[in-house]
Amino acid sequence: MLVSEFDYNLPEDLIAQTPSEKRDECRMMVLDKANQTIEHKHFFDIVDYLDENCVLVLNNTKVIPARLYGHKETGALIEIFLLKELENKHWEALIKPAKRVKSGTLIKVADCLSVKISQRLEEGKWIVELIYDGLLYEVLDKVGNIPLPPYIERKMTDDERKSLDYERYQTVYAKNEGSVAAPTAGLHFTQEILDKLAKKGVEIVYVNLTVGLGTFRPVKCENVLDHKMDSEEFEITKEAAEAINSAKANGKKIVAVGTTSVRTLETAYQQFGEIKECKSSSRLFIYPPYEFKVVDNLITNFHLPKSTLLMLVSALEGKDFIFKAYEEAIKERYQFYSYGDCMFLK
Repeated sequence: MLVSEFDYNLPEDLIAQTPSEKRDECRMMVLDKANQTIEHKHFFDIVDYLDENCVLVLNNTKVIPARLYGHKETGALIEIFLLKELENKHWEALIKPAKRVKSGTLIKVADCLSVKISQRLEEGKWIVELIYDGLLYEVLDKVGNIPLPPYIERKMTDDERKSLDYERYQTVYAKNEGSVAAPTAGLHFTQEILDKLAKKGVEIVYVNLTVGLGTFRPVKCENVLDHKMDSEEFEITKEAAEAINSAKANGKKIVAVGTTSVRTLETAYQQFGEIKECKSSSRLFIYPPYEFKVVDNLITNFHLPKSTLLMLVSALEGKDFIFKAYEEAIKERYQFYSYGDCMFLK
């Protein structure tokens, strides 16, 4: 299978640069795989599609201000993108421009934070040491930037942008800090929507996958089988495992919110033969054909061409049907990607 089979052309003006005015007012395309039908709704209509026979699974990870800008002693501007926390204040990171640094280079981000380059790794990654006093996430909140994807290019002042993104590039149920990208399907939920679903009898459970490079790294090889996913840590609580296993045993539908929730559940089943309380890691790459063991339905955004996320939704709903839906979404001028509209795959 070739990566080029998952390509499509998207007009630039359909790439969402800002979120919808209200979280739940974005558009939602509803795909019915069994009947091959497409409906055009809004996200607040999700309440009409879920009931007491559904378990909703959300990823409650929290995005950190992982993008740092600092200067070398020479004055050269350096960008550090924190990817994964290691031990003793060390992190995996991406650095731009990488040719301007070497092991031992010191970069001052602010009076409260400096970054020392420790070691170059493969695939463009580095190990860096963060030099600071106090609590790291408090320091990052002061001097870091929310790591928006590169296709979001807005003309706003820094203060306006930070204020908007600190609120909206984060789910209302975000809890566990550490991710460097948002589980964007969850951005559409409001507490009111969650309350309405609970009132209808929908069971809501949370898992945690720390979103890292594996989720959004582009596929650079032509043969799908040659792509290797980066490892991402996940955790499933005892309560979540029991709820999901009970639901499966009783014929209820597991509705995953976002591809990170999908990979968490499918990885756990692959590793243990069931969903169980665990802390583990995932490098699971889902592409057609794939037999889903846990997930029945999915709420997800529209994904980039040639991405692993587009391959995952194609595996769940069928590649031809997904591409038909994307073609219609472009025709109907849906907004795409992180701050864009969403799909419900029934």
